[in-house]
Amino acid sequence: MTTSDTKHTLIPVILSGGSGTRLWPVSRRAHPKPFMKLVDGESLAEKTFHRALAVADGAPVLTVTSRDYFFYTRDLYEDVAGKDHDHPFLLEPVGRNTAPAIALAAHFLADRLGPGALMLVLPADHLIRDQEQFQAAVREAANLAERGYLVTFAIHPTHPETGYGYIRKGAGIEDSGGNEVAAFVEKPDQETAVAYVRSGEYGWNSGMFCFSAGAFLEALREHAPDIAEAVRVCWEGMDRSRRPLEIPLDLFSACPADSIDYAVMEKADNCAVVGGDFGWSDIGSWKALSELYESDDAGNRIQGKAVLVETRDCFIQGDRRLVAAVGVNDLVIVDTGDAVLVADRERAQDVKEVVNQLSELKDQAAEFHQTVFRPWGSYCILEDAEDCKVKRLVVKPGQVLSLQMHQRRAEHWTVIRGVAKVRIGDEEFLLRPNESTFIPVQTRHRLENPGTEDVHLIEVQTGDYFGEDDIVRFEDIYGRVK
Repeated sequence: MTTSDTKHTLIPVILSGGSGTRLWPVSRRAHPKPFMKLVDGESLAEKTFHRALAVADGAPVLTVTSRDYFFYTRDLYEDVAGKDHDHPFLLEPVGRNTAPAIALAAHFLADRLGPGALMLVLPADHLIRDQEQFQAAVREAANLAERGYLVTFAIHPTHPETGYGYIRKGAGIEDSGGNEVAAFVEKPDQETAVAYVRSGEYGWNSGMFCFSAGAFLEALREHAPDIAEAVRVCWEGMDRSRRPLEIPLDLFSACPADSIDYAVMEKADNCAVVGGDFGWSDIGSWKALSELYESDDAGNRIQGKAVLVETRDCFIQGDRRLVAAVGVNDLVIVDTGDAVLVADRERAQDVKEVVNQLSELKDQAAEFHQTVFRPWGSYCILEDAEDCKVKRLVVKPGQVLSLQMHQRRAEHWTVIRGVAKVRIGDEEFLLRPNESTFIPVQTRHRLENPGTEDVHLIEVQTGDYFGEDDIVRFEDIYGRVK
């Protein structure tokens, strides 16, 4: 490797995708793991953004996510950095795993800052407790990236974990605290994991990386040329004047899906690893999440209201309802109001199978909560019966729902707070608290908040079908018209 005399800008690249199926029923496709609130009231996405800002030294933070998560992520960032922040987004129309996502981010940075721009790739759903140690590891990784290395981070293992892949460290790299990568290894069985930890040669594969945009694209062209070419075509076919940048569906769908580990890191001969002991966790299961909470004398960890009788070593999370447990041990009990999970603590990784079955049944509990966030605000399902569906809508100031109609349902709106602007057919009017209106089936309509405070209204749907796919959009300021 060669040492560069020029220090390049370090740009954090946040990858925010995936549904976190092991943390169902709190993490669901429409509101996945990065947006889960932890015990301190802050989400993983917010923590990652704070962490990125701390190492960016005034540089922008690039986020690769989907259109479904863009508006919610943007709002989180505005809460942290203000509405006038200039942190760019790349929006994926479909998920194609980490290699294509990182490659598009590399094209973006190479185009704007040159191929020497350094990328610090951070998943949005990881937790890091020791920020000073993390920043020290990032500085070491950036120095190696300047020398042409593709750098990954290996976490010092605190126990023989079978849920993570491992990295075996090779020879030390001169004038650095890093090592060459001797091997990437898959998730081991318990006996192998014990041997890895005892050897002192292995660390957990964190899924975080640091390299220059040019070095990564060169490695991708060498080791995964099909992905490199598909991403190049996709980048050149984008309308790069738009904000946020949207990746074309037809071009991106043609790109092979693969992880950065399989596509590049396990094949390249210029990989380096920086060790880390900064309190890292990918919060990959309810067992891992429960360890963030303090336990009582019986080993129970509780969020919400619970009554326990002769119960030990359980994690209990409730939403609004009381959870009572009698004579049970080693359980995870999670109540979100519309779903209850009961699982053996040692089987917490298998919760994803529940989501798989719900998906096969096309049950909306795999995707939506009772409260669903939308670009314009949110709605909460109060009743979902065969003959009606009742929601409470909250529309934020200045926001507008799409001009739409429904083929199989009518709607009744009653405003309970704020003033709404309503369009039904060709008629527009204001709706004030305690005033109602009716939208017949197959009638174009729109709801808008022209004021400075949230509009709250109750929506009662009647008909023979109430699915979210019964929406025909004609106009939409959020780009959701197909």
